[in-house]
Amino acid sequence: MLTGKNRSYLRGEANSLDPIVHVGKDGINESVIDQLNEALEAHELLKVRILESTGRTTRSAAEELATATGSNVVQVIGGIAILFRQREEESNFKL
Repeated sequence: MLTGKNRSYLRGEANSLDPIVHVGKDGINESVIDQLNEALEAHELLKVRILESTGRTTRSAAEELATATGSNVVQVIGGIAILFRQREEESNFKL
């Protein structure tokens, strides 16, 4: 669970990031979850673009992705969700 200070710090760190994973009209499926897991393992903090064609709100899609990957939703703005999953070893973020 992230505290308010942790979320604030991670939002600042994510400010310069570009979305790595895109969720489109096919919605959330196994391939998207696998791609997201790989990206979280490599980067820990990332942006996900959730397109309107999914037929869902960005918040609900972000919550489902976070649950499926064991990550935390840091922030949702418009069609962008910021997700964070800290590595056990050699983390780039000190929370």
